[in-house]
Amino acid sequence: MTAPATDSEDWLAAVLGLLEADAPSTVMRAPQVWPRWAVLLPHVLAATGHFEDLPGPGDQAGRAETSWLLDRAATYLQVHARLDEARPLAERALAIGEAAYGPDHPAVGTDLNNLATIWKDLGQPQQARPLAERALAIGETAYGRDHPAVGIALSNLALIWKDLGQLDQARPLAERGLAIGEAAYGPDHPDVGVALSNLATIWRDLGQLDQARPLAERAVAITETAHGPDHPDVGTDLNNLALIWQDLGQPQQARPLAERALAITEAAYGPDHPAVALRRRNLAALLQGDIGAFPAEASGPAGQQRGRRGEENANGGA
Repeated sequence: MTAPATDSEDWLAAVLGLLEADAPSTVMRAPQVWPRWAVLLPHVLAATGHFEDLPGPGDQAGRAETSWLLDRAATYLQVHARLDEARPLAERALAIGEAAYGPDHPAVGTDLNNLATIWKDLGQPQQARPLAERALAIGETAYGRDHPAVGIALSNLALIWKDLGQLDQARPLAERGLAIGEAAYGPDHPDVGVALSNLATIWRDLGQLDQARPLAERAVAITETAHGPDHPDVGTDLNNLALIWQDLGQPQQARPLAERALAITEAAYGPDHPAVALRRRNLAALLQGDIGAFPAEASGPAGQQRGRRGEENANGGA
């Protein structure tokens, strides 16, 4: 039984609830909400910093809101390459979520998935893999093997195996994730575009460029249609397609794609974001004729995003 809340706890719970109501839930792949999150972030950090999670299950006032806000704040920081700030927030969101819901709840699976993607972006796939595997197991148990949330978890785990250099482990997971997305949403959904782009990067790493190119081209077309020509995900997909054309020995095809990818990414993130530096290096390598100099960039899915009531499953991307 939960102890009665004090007046200060009631006030804190009210503040947390107001912040949750104001904070946009979709952060990945949503540059239109980033300015609002920039304003809310210090208030979210201050309010959640006052929350003390009590031991044991129960409906502690503010617990669910704190976990949600920490997870979303971590994702905002991840998008902006502030990974050392993002990780402890995601870890705390997971711990509070486990205390609130138990270790096998779908919301916990989402938090595990999101923390795994932060570890992956930190260049620590060995830390990410067990979290992503546990997220996948929770999703399959909660939703069944063919649910879109499972497709996202599969794609994320595939990218982690890719970073671990285990491409034969990665490819079937990515293919299964793509098949689930197409069955759930149809062939032209933006989540399908993400899955296509990521599978294309795996085929490129396998040296199967004729397999990779049509997937990457289809990803660009879907993402442009869904989000418009200047969305940062279009920059990622264009960059990956440029690298495939570069590897095929077609610099005249690759260069305009790489130049456009750089322009889109710099406009979206500013000149100091690591993704901009990556695009610059890729374009420089292309201009120097250095084929295969850099790896393709995974466009996601970099995370499932927790909605206020249940889960909002949405693919991520840097």
